[in-house]
Amino acid sequence: MNADPDAQRSLLDLAETDAEIARLAHRATHLPEDAEIAELEKQATTERDESVRVSILVEDLDRDIAKLEKEVEQTRLREAKDRELLASGRVAAKQLTEIEHELRGLERRQSILEDEELEVMERREAVELDQQRAEATVNATTDKIDAARRRRDEALKDIEVARGRTTGTREDLVATVPEELYAEYERCRKASGTGAGLLRARRCGACRLELDRGFLDTVSKTAADVVVHCDECGAILVRTNESGLPQAKSEE
Repeated sequence: MNADPDAQRSLLDLAETDAEIARLAHRATHLPEDAEIAELEKQATTERDESVRVSILVEDLDRDIAKLEKEVEQTRLREAKDRELLASGRVAAKQLTEIEHELRGLERRQSILEDEELEVMERREAVELDQQRAEATVNATTDKIDAARRRRDEALKDIEVARGRTTGTREDLVATVPEELYAEYERCRKASGTGAGLLRARRCGACRLELDRGFLDTVSKTAADVVVHCDECGAILVRTNESGLPQAKSEE
């Protein structure tokens, strides 16, 4: 097909605009904030697991304390009942000896229980501090995630603005390209990813490959208004003064 050389050169601007749109799309899906958020969320999951583990430990210790408190209270009640019985004076000599023996046992039991309770309460106090630290760590990481998400959202807004501006530029460029030439450009773009590239220093600007000398010789003899394609990637090969080729005359 044939197309005015100026129209062909406008394809370079269109190709650069399409490349910028592709770069913006890639950037939107590869934001550093997304990687940061993913890493922080993994960290937060580990921290939440630790916080839950410590919270369960606190609950277990609370149950142990409650159980010991109940046993201490039961021991005290039993001791009070025995002392009340002794004070009544209605106890036989044999029963008196048994009660006094039981009281000594209850005193020892109460002392042991109170020591155990104190130990568990001290452990609970230490674990509660761990719980507070774990919760603070989770909250700090959550704040970091929220901040990263805000930065990510701002970056996406900027990308969307740039995409809208670039899309508008593309529409203006497309309006200047002949319909048949644009259709060929789109066909090439869908086939190889890039619709057109500048021929310069024996390389195609679309695929960046160095082209065969025989092919370049043929291109140099082809009229300027004939649309040629890269024999490597198939993109439209745009020739300008930078191409370093003898200028062929347009076909009449």
